[in-house]
Amino acid sequence: MARILNVHYDRELIGQLIQDDGGQMTFKYDASWLGKPEPIALSRSLPLREETFTQKECRGFFGGTLPEEDNRKLIARILGISDKNDFAMLEQIGGECAGAISFLPEDEKIPPDDDRYRDLTDDELAKILRELPRRPLMAGEDGIRLSLAGAQDKIAVRIDDGKISIPRGSAPSSHVLKPAIDTYEGIVFNEAFCMTLARACGLNAAPVDIGKVEDIDYLLAERYDRIRNGEENIQRLHQEDFCQALGIPSEIKYQSEGGPSLAVCFDLIRDASSAPAPDLIALLDAVIFNLLIGNHDAHAKNFSLLYMSDRSIRLAPLYDLVSTVYYEELTDKMAMKIGKQPRSALIHPKDVDQFAADAGLGAALARARIPLMAGRLLEQIRSIDKPNPVSEDVAKLIAERCNTYRSRFTKK
Repeated sequence: MARILNVHYDRELIGQLIQDDGGQMTFKYDASWLGKPEPIALSRSLPLREETFTQKECRGFFGGTLPEEDNRKLIARILGISDKNDFAMLEQIGGECAGAISFLPEDEKIPPDDDRYRDLTDDELAKILRELPRRPLMAGEDGIRLSLAGAQDKIAVRIDDGKISIPRGSAPSSHVLKPAIDTYEGIVFNEAFCMTLARACGLNAAPVDIGKVEDIDYLLAERYDRIRNGEENIQRLHQEDFCQALGIPSEIKYQSEGGPSLAVCFDLIRDASSAPAPDLIALLDAVIFNLLIGNHDAHAKNFSLLYMSDRSIRLAPLYDLVSTVYYEELTDKMAMKIGKQPRSALIHPKDVDQFAADAGLGAALARARIPLMAGRLLEQIRSIDKPNPVSEDVAKLIAERCNTYRSRFTKK
């Protein structure tokens, strides 16, 4: 017998996710949604139509809302389901997801006023963060249905007057909280520095803060897909990462494994953005910033489209900016090549010229923005707070890289 999940766009029914007797997942827009005066497509990869989308067509988007790698396997084990079963996982944890969507069994309805939250004491928060490596996203806890893509431990929370609470059911969160990771020393301070540096240099990046509970440092990132309507209400904005927009499953997000290239990402912005000219420059600056800070993990799931309340579509604010070169054990190859070169240390003007040609950009513009951006970073690095020795070390490393690239890309 087929199983059905209702897919809600904010609070409205948009369609049904169906798993047939053979375990295949399909999606169909609801007739009521298609009959609206100006219905919105759930994804660039799922255009409005009456016909049902096959598993191959819809898995890139729906599977892309779920956690990945070891966290996905752990969650499946806790819930007693297969880690390959996207439908079963969305049924269990698809209450509060990225963007404006939530999933509910066919016989359940979103409460008229979904403001259900569980307030946390410091002791409770510390306990949750200590358990995250064994219980990702608090999976299996009564009433908790959180789903966030990615492999890193994190939880979605609501912040009000500095107080932290956990959304229950399909209640919306306001922030993403990422605790420190033992494997990567000071990653909270690394990411906080890089995100703050991006904003200081004029890039549109999500605001972040550093917090601490007991002996656990954590990063608190403001969700750009949530906006406050007054003090109490949180409104969802829809978003999808580039892999979802292209219909590409998360497991092939890296270019070396068949995932999107930078050229494909720039083409997506040309096709999807309501303001392609500024968004193309913003994406170019993001690519250059990642090169300068040594963020080798900037794959297509780390860039997103944001569906604004005025129905425009824009490049979303940047997130997950980390200097991965700080950790010697991590790969020296970039998730997406610049030109034909995968190693950031070996990027020279000819590689940028090739990248520009592939991405449909002017080579002179792309080359000129590297020393320009490097100068901005060097200017701002000194003024940004560095509350931890890792912050200091990351700042020095980035400054060295900026000086190298500024020299390499400045005409003699």
